[in-house]
Amino acid sequence: MKIYLYSKGKKILRNSGIAKAIEHQEKMLIEANQEITKSYAPNIAIAHINTIFISSLNEIIKLRKSNTKIIYFAHSTKEDFQNSFVLSNLLAPLFKLWLIFCYKHGDIIITPTEYSKKLLLTYNLNKKIYSLTNAIDTTFFSKTQERANRFKKEYSINDNEKVIISVGHFIERKGILDFIQLARLMPNIKFIWFGYTQKYLLTRKIKQAIKNAPKNLIFPGYVNSEKLRDAYCGANLFAFMTKEETEGIVLLEALACKIPTIIYDISVYKDWLETNKDIYKATDFNDFYQLTKKIIDNKLPDLTENGLLISKQRSISNTSKKLIKIYQEL
Repeated sequence: MKIYLYSKGKKILRNSGIAKAIEHQEKMLIEANQEITKSYAPNIAIAHINTIFISSLNEIIKLRKSNTKIIYFAHSTKEDFQNSFVLSNLLAPLFKLWLIFCYKHGDIIITPTEYSKKLLLTYNLNKKIYSLTNAIDTTFFSKTQERANRFKKEYSINDNEKVIISVGHFIERKGILDFIQLARLMPNIKFIWFGYTQKYLLTRKIKQAIKNAPKNLIFPGYVNSEKLRDAYCGANLFAFMTKEETEGIVLLEALACKIPTIIYDISVYKDWLETNKDIYKATDFNDFYQLTKKIIDNKLPDLTENGLLISKQRSISNTSKKLIKIYQEL
């Protein structure tokens, strides 16, 4: 069975979770010994479509002529488009209509979590929707002292210094405003935000907040997976302050590297991350601040082993088996 992993437009999204999801799908297919092609051919059994560009729809039209089955991977929703880039809230209703138009071109839809599945069910797509994690490469993301030491050396962090990190675009939904405020309240801690967004996409509020960020917060920009893995291994806390996600691959990366983690108690994490067992969840900013102080001061139990188990449940290997079952049903 030949699987077409459609990847055109991936370069545009190279620093996004969608690009990472496509990479993970390729690893799943290799794990399952499936034949893969990245270009159009007349004998393709199933095609993966991950992007919502016009070129993606044009490719589907070609594939339909050879009776290829289409799996549309639904990474985006109206809900996670809001509070992101400039004009996103104004454009969100139109974005939802475009998503509906695109996703209806799939024979089936796969989305990362039960939460995003519930959202898509309200879109009246009239397609079978599966929830299947984007997965995590636990053979790559794992903790070692060597990686921790490399991170500390690169950022000149001494043994007595505490470091809190986060990862994401410079958008309000990702919690960057809260992260900046957290850094302001904890001047003796080094804060690092990994990620970058083109300035023309930023709202005025985000631009001002970054410009006026406290001196203990640095923005190294986008870094490759190896350097991000080092940071997960060497930092004291991953503060993932996102307000809306369909899953959040960086969270799985962090859990796989056994870094203490705090998230907001948002809907996407309610049914698979248990509070005070797998991870710490905050109800609001003040709660996040209090939990942060306690973790930094080692006043809360270490949950990283349980977090590691969660990441292993969503490993490339385990997810590959579930994807094959979906193929068989299709």
